[in-house]
Amino acid sequence: MNQILAQIRAELQANATVENRQNAQRFFKEQAVFYGIKTPTVKKIAKKHWQQVKALEKPAIFELCEELLRSDFTEEAFIVNTWLPLYIDCLVPADLKTFRRWIECYINNWAKCDGFCNHTIGDILQKYPKTISEVKSWARSSNRWLKRASAVSLIVPAKKGLFLKEAFEICDVLLVNGDDMVQKGYGWLLKEESRNHQQEVLDYVIAHRAVMPRTALRYAIELMPKELKTRAMNRE
Repeated sequence: MNQILAQIRAELQANATVENRQNAQRFFKEQAVFYGIKTPTVKKIAKKHWQQVKALEKPAIFELCEELLRSDFTEEAFIVNTWLPLYIDCLVPADLKTFRRWIECYINNWAKCDGFCNHTIGDILQKYPKTISEVKSWARSSNRWLKRASAVSLIVPAKKGLFLKEAFEICDVLLVNGDDMVQKGYGWLLKEESRNHQQEVLDYVIAHRAVMPRTALRYAIELMPKELKTRAMNRE
């Protein structure tokens, strides 16, 4: 495992530039840690090494993933976010306990959160729909990234029109949260649900617009026609 880590980190370092590192930081309010590598290059490195990693036993794969997350480098988190969706056939509901711990301990910016949750957690939800109760419970956490995770984990299923009821329940919990990362997360979820449930999302926004933060509201109605946006934004 140490040899694999060393190989990956050597390749990441070899592809890093100061310019990319400086450009990446512009997208984050909080200080993030980067090598300075463009995402397509990181994914290429991840897929190259996956051929070796997938031969390991599951505990070893998880240990390797956790070591990458522990480093705090955003690109190393992206390696994990590339690998685990490729491993979906071996993931089971009980793995959510491990993934929750990883979010709580290692996720510290929106890119790590969204990259991990959109596909790894989203794929588990689609494969095991009953796990939605666990993901819903994250909305009540005191951890800002676990709160965001409760919403953005439903993004990919929402694009297919799934989990509308549960999406509203998560939004109910997060509705007046003052953290813009949380607001943007659940607003994005509502936006994706609006692809297949436009009227229901519009009704939800109108019913809650008196207290819904403007940031979340704008995200939620982004895909709607102009006239519906006007209706949703009018708080009179």
